[in-house]
Parts: sequence; C-alpha cells; structure tokens
Amino acid sequence: MTVAVERGGLSAYRLVRPAAGRLGLAVLAGAGAAGAAVTLTAVSAFLISRAALHPPVLHLMVAIVAVRACGLSRGVLRYLERLIGHDAAFRVLGDVRVRLFTRLERLSPAGLAGFRRADLARRLAADVDAVLDLVTRVLLPYAVAAVVGLASVLVVGALVPAAGITLAVGLLVVAVGVPVLQRAAARRADGRLAPLHGELATGVVDLLHGLPDLTAYGVTDDRLARLGEVDDRLTRASRRSAATAGLGAAVTVLSTGACVLAGLVAGAAAVRSGGLSGELLALVVLTPLAVFEIAGPLPLAAQHYATARASLRRLAEVWEAPDPLTGAYEPDASAPVADLPGIVAGRVPEMRLEGVTAGWLPERTAVRGVDLVLPPGARVALTGPSGAGKSTVAALLVRFLDPWAGRVTLDGADLRGIPADEVRRVVGYLPEDAYLFDTTIGANLRIGRPGADEAELREALRQARLLDWVETLPDGLETLVGEHGLSLSGGQRRRLALARLLLTDARVLIFDEPTEHLDDETAAALTRDLLAVAGDRTVLLITHRTDLDGLDVVRL
Repeated sequence: MTVAVERGGLSAYRLVRPAAGRLGLAVLAGAGAAGAAVTLTAVSAFLISRAALHPPVLHLMVAIVAVRACGLSRGVLRYLERLIGHDAAFRVLGDVRVRLFTRLERLSPAGLAGFRRADLARRLAADVDAVLDLVTRVLLPYAVAAVVGLASVLVVGALVPAAGITLAVGLLVVAVGVPVLQRAAARRADGRLAPLHGELATGVVDLLHGLPDLTAYGVTDDRLARLGEVDDRLTRASRRSAATAGLGAAVTVLSTGACVLAGLVAGAAAVRSGGLSGELLALVVLTPLAVFEIAGPLPLAAQHYATARASLRRLAEVWEAPDPLTGAYEPDASAPVADLPGIVAGRVPEMRLEGVTAGWLPERTAVRGVDLVLPPGARVALTGPSGAGKSTVAALLVRFLDPWAGRVTLDGADLRGIPADEVRRVVGYLPEDAYLFDTTIGANLRIGRPGADEAELREALRQARLLDWVETLPDGLETLVGEHGLSLSGGQRRRLALARLLLTDARVLIFDEPTEHLDDETAAALTRDLLAVAGDRTVLLITHRTDLDGLDVVRL
C-alpha cells in the first residue's frame, strides 16, 4: 500500500485513500458493535417492561435471544473494528513516515536550511503520529456515529416521530454544533499546540547542547527564561484546548438529557393516545442514552481533527520545501550502475565545475561563476576566506546541491543526469562536523561499508592511525563512542570519521577543514596522512591554511 502524498499539501483524503477498503471494513465492524450496544439497551428496556406484565415466557424468548446475541456480538465486533482500523492506520502511518524520511533524505542538507533539527525530529515523530489520531480518533468515530445515529433516528421516529426529530436534532448539535462552538471558543489554541511543541523541543535541545557555553557566559538564566515563556504559552494553549473540551462535554450531556426528556414526554403522549404500546415507551426513552454514548466522543474527535490538521500543515511544509536537486535523484532500475553516464567501475574520474553559480537559499548566492578542474588522482587545496563558498563547492561535487547556472561534470557527464546515490558512491565527503552515532566504533565504521569484516575495519583504522589506540581499549571495536562521539577526543572523532570514509569505494575524496583547530605541526602531519591513505584517488582539501606542500592551491 502506498500513500499518495502529492505536492500541494497533505490532506486527510489523500492520506486515507489507499486504506479505504480496510477502513470501510472497520466502519462496518464498528457500526455493528455500536448498533449491537444500542440494540442491547433498547431490547433490554422492552424486555423488562414486557416481563413486568407477566406474559408466558415463550413470548419473551425472541427478546431474550436478541439480548444474548447483542451482548456477545458487541465484544467480537468491537475487537474486529479495533484490529482492522488500527491495521489500516498503522499501514498509513508507516508509509507516510517512510515517505517523509525519504523526502528529508532528498532535501538534506541544502533543502533543510530553514528548519531546526529538534523541530524536524518532532515533525517526523509526533506530527506523523497525528495521522494515527486522524484515522482512529476522527474518521472512524464519525463514520460509526453517522451510521448508527441515522438508524436509531429512523427506528425511534417510526415509533414516535417527535422523539425521532428531537434525537436527530440532538445528534446534529453534538456532531456539528459543538465542534463549531469549540472552534469559536478556541480558534487558535488547537492549531498552535503542534508549533509550540516544536518550538519547545527546539529550545530544550539547544539548551542541552549549548549548556557548557551558556554556563561559561553566564546566560543560562536568560535562556531558561525564554524557554519558560514558550512553556507558558504552550500551557495557556493547552488550557484553552481543555476548556473547549469541557464545554463540548457539557453540551453533550445537556443534549442527551433533552432528548431523553423529549422522548419521555412525546412517548407518554403517544401511549395515552393509543399510538404506542406501553412496553415500547422504555425503548423510546432509553435509546437516546445508548446513542449518545456513541456520539459523545465526537466533540473530542473534532478537537483531534483540528490538532491533526495543524500537524499535517507542518508536514506539508517539509514536503513542499524547495528541492535543491533539479535533475535525477532516484536510480533508473533499467540502467545498470556501470552503464550510467560518468560511472565506470574502478576508474578515477575527472570532475569539473564550469561557470557554476549556486546557493543554499534562493535569495542568497554562495558561489558565482566558479570554474574548477579535478583531474584523476589530483591533489588540490581549495582555500579562501570564510563565506567564500568552499563548502558549497563540496556540496555541489557530492550533489547535495544542483547549480542554478553552469554545470558540474563527472567524466564529462552532467551530474544532474546521474542519480544522487550513484554520485556519492564515486565522491566521498568528510564534512567539518562529521557525525558519529551513539553506538560502537565498529557500527560507526560499517556505515561506510555495511558488510565489512573485522579485518577491513582494522585496516581502515590503521590507515587513519587509530588502530593502536583502539587495541588498547578493553572492548576494542565494541567500545561505545557516546552521543556525537563525546567519549572521544576531537582528533579521535576526526580520525574515526576518516576511517569510515576510507571504507567506502569513493574515488574522489573531499575533506572539509580536516586540520581546523590543530597546531601547525599536527595539521601538517594529518595532511600528509590524508594524502598517503588516499592512494591514487583524487583529493580535494578545503582549508584556510597556506602551508600546503604537495597540493595544487586553488583560491576562491
């Protein structure tokens, strides 16, 4: 099953359309369970009233069997409704999450410049979970209530028309009127909950990550005060949301009482006039109680829908973010990798930037008219002041970005015609802030080559001059590196990331500021190591340094 998420926004219809068959079965099962509950109440009321007249027991057998059947079937059908409904919801949920993650992969990193990491994590988790609420707490309750409510109105109306009309009005008030009233009472509260949760999550993550610097500069209290202000706004919005839920519950109780009272008055009048038997009066009076148990959750369902809509808008913002890649992204299944333009197995390619203009944001140009040639096996240092666009050049070569003007080529083939994943098989990139996952040394290395055995891992560590240190650790390759690799020193983190890059089959290696924050002697030694382990592969070294022996220097 695939969820059709199209540009132009995410809608409830687009989300649930692929699961329509399963949801239809869930609605039927839910309507059967709710109908059994209403029927159980109505038939029980009739049975008690009829039994009070002491008729022959055989006259009561049909009602007795109906009560038993409704009692048993209600549980079975309710189980089926939950099983089928949640199966459909989780299928939609899983597919949306996978497709959104795929979208994030395509956008990252250039297309996500306008988003915060913590906020993106919340969109991928809590906002996607709103899809589950949309199916199980909004669509199913409304559909079931509509089917059962209509049937109940027809039955009660057939017995006492006035009571049927009153029940219909009461159900419309609860299903439509209360949500409208809630929306008027808290027009902005529910819609602001998701953004405020995202803002609070971002603030907490920033506070935790920047706590040492904030403490050193003595501004922790100021940052906590800002976070407290966001929390206060979230609390106020939550209170308004809870108040509207209470208002909806109160109106639902009043509507229930009004329908029961109206049924009693109209039914009593019908009994006096001979239009209704006395045994059926209890059915007319008590049926609204059972029906409103089904319709009672609808105001809360409407509130969940308001929250889910806000979450869907936030997901749509990610889905509709401008695409940094204008050419091919997904590989063509009909074309073997070796036959793709510019991809020749085992060959070190030539790469060029020809009159390239590009940027990370549409309104901000990072490089303009750049030309660069990387012959096979070249050793090139790209230098320039901060903000000159050195990291942008690296992003273009690894195809995180596509140029606005000019072109980037691999053995003469425009990168826009080569799937991004295939470009990254050829071009390896070690960014300045290479990420280490909170797992073992071996697991971090296998990101570069998932099937690598221990000998290959040790060879990569040896090339990165980290093997001797790893062998001194009690757990060796199974040593945990901590979150962001915080249990390692800065140099160890850098060399571990280098070893991971060397495990790949990349034939063009890009190192972004590998010697940053190092003294001259250590920086020179690390540069020699990088060039030595690169072998016959092309090396592009992005740096601010000028003491670059053995490298062809290109200045931006």
